[in-house]
Amino acid sequence: MVFNIGTQNAGVANNVGRDQHITGGQQGSLVVTPQVLQALQSLRSVVTSASVDDLTTAEANRQLDSVEAELRSQRPDPARVAGPLEKVTRLLVAAGPLAAAVGPLHMLAGWLGSFGGSLLRLLPGLG
Repeated sequence: MVFNIGTQNAGVANNVGRDQHITGGQQGSLVVTPQVLQALQSLRSVVTSASVDDLTTAEANRQLDSVEAELRSQRPDPARVAGPLEKVTRLLVAAGPLAAAVGPLHMLAGWLGSFGGSLLRLLPGLG
């Protein structure tokens, strides 16, 4: 039997060809890489330079502040990052300047793992 497994993004990943029995539980840790924080900064730059109204900019920045606080926490939770990122994406889609945000959003969605699927579906051509 051969497994061809691509990139995985999880605290614990079990790739098993047959039965697996776990006793004592499993634990993993989630690491926020410099690339994730850079993608967040790039997304902030897109929001700042976008030609959108002040209310949209303020709301997007409020959501990005929430994302950054979670990413900088001791144990960042992708579930708490996914919602605000989806809100920012929806704001950018509605306002129009999405093209410049696709790269950073794709990187952040990758970090989110399974929580990033709904974010990717909002991006034209990627969902």
